[in-house]
Order: sequence, then structure tokens, then C-alpha cells
Amino acid sequence: QVELMESGGGSVQAGGSLRLACTVSKYTYGGSCMAWFRQVPGKEREGVAVLYTSGSFTYYDDSVKGRFAISQDYANNTVYLQMNSLKPEDTAMYVCAAKKIWGSDVTCVSLLNSRDMSYWGRGTQVTVSS
Repeated sequence: QVELMESGGGSVQAGGSLRLACTVSKYTYGGSCMAWFRQVPGKEREGVAVLYTSGSFTYYDDSVKGRFAISQDYANNTVYLQMNSLKPEDTAMYVCAAKKIWGSDVTCVSLLNSRDMSYWGRGTQVTVSS
């Protein structure tokens, strides 16, 4: 069974930084979209950033562009989300997700919008105080 384990969440003041990590086990990492989503109670889950594991493609939601950076350690099946200049509105449960797209016509951007991922982590809480 595929498992995604997030870490790195916590509490920080506005303007601060956090780095989230998501490690995937029992999963063929290549040819996949690895994405970060976030969710606030009572609101829809929203896509934050996505990365294609077998290339250099990355994409960000406008709300985090220029402040967040998604990256990977391919050898260790791990994707990171560096979050800088954090704002109180970034407070949410951050969830990692994966879907293999190699050989299909699905794009990582479409998955970020549709939230149609195959595997999900349990999430890590990020709280930003003003």
C-alpha cells in the first residue's frame, strides 16, 4: 500500500518560514505529479503547488507564487515545500498527494485544479499568527 508521510508543519509568526517534506513509500516515484494541497475547515481543498518528478516542471497557485517553492529529492522519493513570507491566510492543513501520469495525457496543472490524485497523505498543520 502506498503511503505518503508529511512532516515539517508548525506554528510561526507572519513573515516567517517553514519547510514541509513528504516522503512516499512503496511507490514508483518516476513519471508522477507530486502536489501540495491545503485545507481549512469549511472550505474546499485548494491546490498550492505541483511538481513533475521526471522533469523540471513546477507550477504554483497565484496565492503562493514568489513565496513558496516546491522541490524534490528523487533518490529518496521526497518532495519539499519551502514556504517563505508566510501570512496568516496561509494557515491550513497541508496535504501531500501523488499520481502517476506517465503515458497519459493528464497534466500536473489539471490535477492541481481537479484534485484528482491517486494517493493522499494525512496532512501537517501550519499555523501563522499575526
